[in-house]
Amino acid sequence: MESTQVAQVAADTSDPRAGLRAIASLRALTDRLELAQVEAALRSGMSWQNVADALGVSRQAVHKKYARRIDPTIDVPRRNT
Repeated sequence: MESTQVAQVAADTSDPRAGLRAIASLRALTDRLELAQVEAALRSGMSWQNVADALGVSRQAVHKKYARRIDPTIDVPRRNT
């Protein structure tokens, strides 16, 4: 099923069980896509603060969520080097 179809199922309240499963699928997809974008941002030289600003969260929040999950080969910009 394509993500647009999954989103339609998630928005349809006539079958809550299917809707909840669709939401779980969308959440997992969003998580994978967000990690990929965070890694791409860091590879391009963006700071944790830049990434946080783009996501609308604090630097601490984005660092806590992704610092241990990103590809270890990424040269992460440091605040005080």
